[in-house]
Amino acid sequence: MDRHRVEVVEFMLRVVLSGLVVIGCLGCSGPSFDASPYLSLREEYSVTIHRDHLGVPHVYGETDADAAFGLAYAQGEDHWRLIEEQMPFYRGTNARYNGPDAAVTDYLVKLLRIWPTIEAKYETELDVQTRRYVQAFADGLNYYAAMHPDQVTHPDILPVTGHDLVAGNMLRHLLFYGFEGEIRELSEPVRARGISGRVVAGGLDESEVVVDGVPVGSNAFAVAPHYTDDGATRLAINSHQPTTGPVAWYEAHIRSKEGLNMMGGLFPGSASISVGFNETLAWAATVNKPDLVDIYVLEIDPQDPDKYRLDGQWVNLDVGEVEIEVTLWGWLPWSVNREVLYSRHGPVLRTDHGTYAIRYAGHGEMRQAQQWYRLDKATSVAEWLEVMGMASFASFNFVAADATGNIAFVHNSLTPDREPGYDWTQYLPGDDSSLIWQSYLPFGRLPQVINPKAGFVHSANQTPFRVTRADGNPQPGDFPVTAGFQTRMTNRAWRGLELLESLAPISAEDFFAIKHDKFYSNRSRPAGWVRQALELDLSGTELEKAQSVLGSWDLGTDVDNPSAALGVCFVATDWKEKGPVLEVGEIHSALKRCSELLLSNFATLNPPWGEVNRHVRGEVNVPIGGGPDILRAVYGRGLEENGFLTNVAGDGLYYLVSWSADGVQTIRGTHHFGSATLDESSAHYSDQAGAYAREELHDPLFRQDQLMLNLERSYSP
Repeated sequence: MDRHRVEVVEFMLRVVLSGLVVIGCLGCSGPSFDASPYLSLREEYSVTIHRDHLGVPHVYGETDADAAFGLAYAQGEDHWRLIEEQMPFYRGTNARYNGPDAAVTDYLVKLLRIWPTIEAKYETELDVQTRRYVQAFADGLNYYAAMHPDQVTHPDILPVTGHDLVAGNMLRHLLFYGFEGEIRELSEPVRARGISGRVVAGGLDESEVVVDGVPVGSNAFAVAPHYTDDGATRLAINSHQPTTGPVAWYEAHIRSKEGLNMMGGLFPGSASISVGFNETLAWAATVNKPDLVDIYVLEIDPQDPDKYRLDGQWVNLDVGEVEIEVTLWGWLPWSVNREVLYSRHGPVLRTDHGTYAIRYAGHGEMRQAQQWYRLDKATSVAEWLEVMGMASFASFNFVAADATGNIAFVHNSLTPDREPGYDWTQYLPGDDSSLIWQSYLPFGRLPQVINPKAGFVHSANQTPFRVTRADGNPQPGDFPVTAGFQTRMTNRAWRGLELLESLAPISAEDFFAIKHDKFYSNRSRPAGWVRQALELDLSGTELEKAQSVLGSWDLGTDVDNPSAALGVCFVATDWKEKGPVLEVGEIHSALKRCSELLLSNFATLNPPWGEVNRHVRGEVNVPIGGGPDILRAVYGRGLEENGFLTNVAGDGLYYLVSWSADGVQTIRGTHHFGSATLDESSAHYSDQAGAYAREELHDPLFRQDQLMLNLERSYSP
């Protein structure tokens, strides 16, 4: 299950698997799944699944738990394999099913004590309603498996429990803010960073968060009634994810007679809607990356490797051992042991260049499932903010809007309340207990913009200090310098803010145009790189023609643009790692590489962008506008292999939600492929792909009367 490793293979090779000791064979198979106890589960739940004409499930239950049961069953129909594959990842048993390469995630789950935390807190920190809800969802998965045993690859993975769902939330939240990158850094041959002394904190290294090898961005923006031409409130929900796999967006609607009525996007195996809308409230999320992990350099006792210095004394490490079950060569099961260490700071790793302790945001936090569930039941921005105050999410920006005209931006994070006077972007001395932070900044002290005078907020993975007009932004000086909030601006942030300011008052057409804008801002890093390239004297060289094509580029990425292919290729070359200035050699190398790629595949340096940039799903292969870090976000891969770029991430499921001045709700949206995530034989495998590429949005049929006019089928599980 390589996609779950999230680029920590180096960690596995150098840290996790070093010193593993084989202790015995596990036997050729685990216990089988007995379906009989789960076949009767259907009798406990009252639910109906309505599939609309696009195959999207609208799940109606008597109670919230009934609806959760039906949502799980519907997800089983659409992507059982993805759900089944995730269970070993959550449980720390991945290597048993997927071999030694999967041992990294098993070790991580055990090192972070995910399951001891759940076992200790499940009954006390999750309320009764949440436990009932997640167990009903687990029941729905087990019932689906019992009804479709031919689809179950590993019966011993079952049954799924509510604990599994909680573990999944805990792990995903860590991966979304880039926790594994900090661990991977420790596997480098030499120490990657210096050790901080008593200095003022410096800037934050803000490399992109990457999932499945592609960047995770997002757009979310809202306008208040006084900033629109018709008194409407508008919100764009546009989170960017990979187009396939366990973190690709899936669309669903879940409703009950207990007040739950939420539609939007979620990931396979999730029990709650993550971004979306109900009758009176909608919200969107974007990834943020504040500094949420601290690494401490431990001084180890020369006489005892299991002791470290703290406050002038040698203190014992908590030394333990975990068992990891591994299948070798695809058939031979073994069990291996690996040392786990803990200090007062947190988990500890021994490496060739030192021993390090890790303290990270979200350690011991397991209430994410409860907060998602409560968010789905909020009905106003005020209620939504109250639920956000639970502060169980380690990261994510949010933008919300409601039917009464309130809009809000929240830079959400579990930001450590750190000792001032140190550069927390470096490694920390591990011998000073005052540096072991014990709490987070309160939710109310995080950067937020609620109902700004400017009338708009815009979040596109940028600094939280530039999300609205200058007079309404949070001010960096109002927050601790040790907080490590982001400082970088994305192109999407620059461009969105420019458009929101220049087009006021914002009409429905303007709002649509902003979401689908296809230009790089002149203030963006890519535009700066293009200017650098054009300032070079390349006359008489092999790059002269490429420079000429680049010079004619208007920074746009519409399908007919003749210079976008070279331009996007140029600015996308390691763009996420570079600063505002490129070396001359980097410019030469990028232009040469891009020229050779285009000439070899298209025999010209300026093919129309739509011939290069394609949206591909099954038999569908159509041109698409947009590009990397564009508001119409499209991340293409595979030019060398396919002769064209295939859309693999970016815009996926997205919605434009509005309430008119008299409270009438209008919703339009689209999915990048369709509701059948895995079934290539289904009509819904790619039935939205063409409209998505053409930017044709549809009514998602949230209203029951409209849904009933556009039904494909209705049934009870």
